Amino acid sequence: MEIMPPISLDIKETIAKQRAFFATGQTQEYNFRASQLSKLSQLIQENEKLILDAIYADLRKPAIEVYGSELLTLLSDIKFTLKHLKAWMKPKKVGSPINLFPSSSFIYTEPLGIVLIIAPWNYPFMLAIKPLIGAIAAGNCTILKPSEHTPHTSSAIAQIIKTNFDPSYITVIEGGIEVNQTLLAEKFDHIFFTGGTEVGKIIMEAAAKHLTPVTLELGGKSPCIVDSDCNLETTAKRIAWGKFYNAGQTCVAPDYLLVQKSIKSVLIEKICEHVKNFFGDNPQQSPDFARLVNYRQFDRLVSLLNEGRILIGGQRDREDRFLAPTLIDEVSPNSKIMTEEIFGPILPVLEYDQISDAIAFVKDRPKPLALYLFSKNKYHQERILKEISFGGGCFNDAILHLSNPELPFGGVGNSGIGSYHGKASFDTFSHRKSILKNSFRFDIKLRYPPYKITLETFKRFIN
Repeated sequence: MEIMPPISLDIKETIAKQRAFFATGQTQEYNFRASQLSKLSQLIQENEKLILDAIYADLRKPAIEVYGSELLTLLSDIKFTLKHLKAWMKPKKVGSPINLFPSSSFIYTEPLGIVLIIAPWNYPFMLAIKPLIGAIAAGNCTILKPSEHTPHTSSAIAQIIKTNFDPSYITVIEGGIEVNQTLLAEKFDHIFFTGGTEVGKIIMEAAAKHLTPVTLELGGKSPCIVDSDCNLETTAKRIAWGKFYNAGQTCVAPDYLLVQKSIKSVLIEKICEHVKNFFGDNPQQSPDFARLVNYRQFDRLVSLLNEGRILIGGQRDREDRFLAPTLIDEVSPNSKIMTEEIFGPILPVLEYDQISDAIAFVKDRPKPLALYLFSKNKYHQERILKEISFGGGCFNDAILHLSNPELPFGGVGNSGIGSYHGKASFDTFSHRKSILKNSFRFDIKLRYPPYKITLETFKRFIN
């Protein structure tokens, strides 16, 4: 029987080969980066069925949702990156103060080196490949670790990458916790992690031992504030869509509603109507409603149903990993459902009187990854922007801010460190090298000792 080498030896060898390839300088050339991005785009299109089938097997996600949220966004991001890459790579000339005359100042971008990307399971293809786009654009070599909780998608990613890219440049390493621990014991030039806050702390602790910089795309409880000055019909529809898309397994899904008391009953009624319009009277039979990723998540979410009063939903089938779209009222602000990220198709509803009450409620909790405000009131919008710290979000819509490559995406505080998407991805995986270029034509002798002028004269000279 053949004895397989330890995982750690395989990983060490892979990292060593990537460092050797990176040292050749090939990844720093524009033509190389652009060709690899174009190849990735082509591979996504050629393997569309493989990817759709894999994600369906893992999450029962409808093809429209997969294409829209996992494939189209990647193809658009690659197209956007290719359009701007040459400009992003160019040295940028910046100003120099008069006391540095006749010098010129520049910022050069260079790749970090070998980067590790650890992907989550909720959007298992997109959230593995989207940071990879930035890593390629910036000129790095990459080790990609897909989630073990979506094995079909992990296998598809490994098949696509291993068949088409040199492992000394990009490689996929599959596995569970043991593989993650082995990877984190190694020295990388950057670690990019998407997942929960508690695991994010583990990632950061491991990275600190090597002084490795990290990008942590985490989560938290993203509030959705609704005041009376809104279009209730459209508001209800957009909240229902944003919350129950991918069965609520979206890091920026509305986690709870804060509704002005005067419109609460009407809003709830309209959300319930739209849930039925979207998924029918029996959502388990709907081809447009995804499933929970595994039994562990199912059991965790079902345990939350004991808190409050269910307004709609609550039906479940463990064998099918199905939990119906659910609204819950009369929940305590200190209950479990209000203190941990839900990450599933359950939406608690709370009420408030004045916008100041809603702002105080959100500020009293960890900074969220996203925040949504449904209101036409410009004053309320400005108060939210000025008084609440959060990663990003939408006014009068939900989750769509992720779709704009011009908008950096990332959290703040407990919801994350750093950002990516579009130019932000290129910056995340690059080092900005500052260079001052001086001339030999002038050489001011006053700068050298022994100093011939008084401090007062020197201050007048530089000011």
